Amino acid sequence: MADKKSPASGWPLIKGDFISGDANSPVAVVTMGSHLDEKGICDAGAALCGSCKTENLGLEKVIANVIANPNIRFVLFCGTEVKGHLSGQTFGALHKGGVKDGRVVGAEGAIPFIENLTDAHIKRFQEQTEIVNIMESEDVGAIKAKMNELKARDPGAFAGDAVVVEVKEAGGGAEEAGGEVRPLSGEMALITSRLKVIEKMVTDIGYRDKFAAGVYSGKIEGLMIGLIISFALVGFLMLG
Repeated sequence: MADKKSPASGWPLIKGDFISGDANSPVAVVTMGSHLDEKGICDAGAALCGSCKTENLGLEKVIANVIANPNIRFVLFCGTEVKGHLSGQTFGALHKGGVKDGRVVGAEGAIPFIENLTDAHIKRFQEQTEIVNIMESEDVGAIKAKMNELKARDPGAFAGDAVVVEVKEAGGGAEEAGGEVRPLSGEMALITSRLKVIEKMVTDIGYRDKFAAGVYSGKIEGLMIGLIISFALVGFLMLG
């Protein structure tokens, strides 16, 4: 059996829309927008199994739990993509390119901004895990078969110890009256993104209007000065 390490005390540390299984397993299964037989998948040997519906807070929760358990060496993507959020595409982009200025490099989701993970956390996730993508598959049998393949490749626990990350629920979600944080729906995420684009366009149009108004005002002023000088010259000529 490959060498194993103890995960952080109380693992999984971050609560979310997933369940935990064998803490010594090298595979975490993320079903993205689908709800499958998470318990059955965990019983078959997954360390974690559950959905990830948002490209910010949801993604951060998964990563926080993965790096808190050095035994997890593979993250298996399956299930359907989340409309608007594109959490699967964003997850893969983060593993490949990381984050720049708080935004996941190469992400196509509406709001792929990371608030709770540092560059060190992301680097640890990249080094500790391999991404295996069979997205759009909801066949539990196929998922278990792929998981067994990965378990057979178990390289053992990552060299570094468990990393504890605090994920604040306030980021990436919409608060309800009762204080519960609920992730934005795909449609709302698209609307939010488009409103930001429209706001920037309106600002740019305002700047252009001001510039055009200044140019027009300058033209009128120049024309009036020219007329005044012309009239003055005509007057001088007539007097002469």
